[in-house]
Amino acid sequence: MLRFQREHLETLLTAVDLGTFDAAARALSITPSAVSQRVKAMEQLVGRVLLQRTTPIVPTPDGAVVLRHARQVRLLDEETARDLGGAATDDGDRVPSIPLAVNADSLGTWFLDALAIVRRDTEVVFDLHREDQDRTAELLRSGTVMAAVTAESDPVQGCSSVALGIDRYRAVASPAFVDRYLDGADSERRMLQRLDRVPLVDYDHDDDLQQGFLRRVVGHAPRGPRHFVPTSADFARAVTLGFGWGLLPEAQCLDALERGALVELTPGRRADVALWWQRWNLASPLLERVTDAVRATAAERLHPPVSGGRQAVAR
Repeated sequence: MLRFQREHLETLLTAVDLGTFDAAARALSITPSAVSQRVKAMEQLVGRVLLQRTTPIVPTPDGAVVLRHARQVRLLDEETARDLGGAATDDGDRVPSIPLAVNADSLGTWFLDALAIVRRDTEVVFDLHREDQDRTAELLRSGTVMAAVTAESDPVQGCSSVALGIDRYRAVASPAFVDRYLDGADSERRMLQRLDRVPLVDYDHDDDLQQGFLRRVVGHAPRGPRHFVPTSADFARAVTLGFGWGLLPEAQCLDALERGALVELTPGRRADVALWWQRWNLASPLLERVTDAVRATAAERLHPPVSGGRQAVAR
């Protein structure tokens, strides 16, 4: 049976989280040579390379397995210390840290409200990783995060997966944008034909939400110029300011539609993004607490999940 030393596990975690042996050495108040020796001792124990000595450091597939174990051990130690010691100490040593991955629109609309529920009665800090659904799954596999909001329903190995609900997106633009580019588009068919060539707003170069929407309804990706605005709130603001049309989650556009600050371009066609919650299968009361809060908030803020429905790409 493999028995890792706790200080070795903590050294591996710190090196991966901070990216270099030098940074880990400073954080742990030891020398870079000592960091290297501890990692080598772990590699000799398992007989496999655990870290790629790149900048930043990257765990190998075998290293990801050990990293995941190290993070689980740290969380359980922190929870035990908290339960035994009561309130957190001034230096924060007993405050557990939960790394989570979430797509930008969920982070910008409802996810922080879920975490706020946990914070009302629990001392915990959150390490949030904002990524798309492909990257969140990778972060789960690598042991970087313990749970993720994702558009991927199939559970990552060692994780459970539950449906959160549907985030519904509407194709919208500002009234000034409509007057400038879409005047005379008096039917949905003509509107879609116009959308093919007018400016749009994308989150980043990997954002396929707008592209996929038009591919499904007109058969090909839009050919118009693209703005790239890589934060959820600023993306919504760019659309509202008339930079281009875009798909916004209802949480970011319903009020503006009611006020007339935005116009819905295709009322008969919307994009539904199925969101899932994947988390490690770890007997952690704190992780259970986070899961309960996320599921409860999602149930209030998202449309009910539909089994077998089309899944779009979450940004």
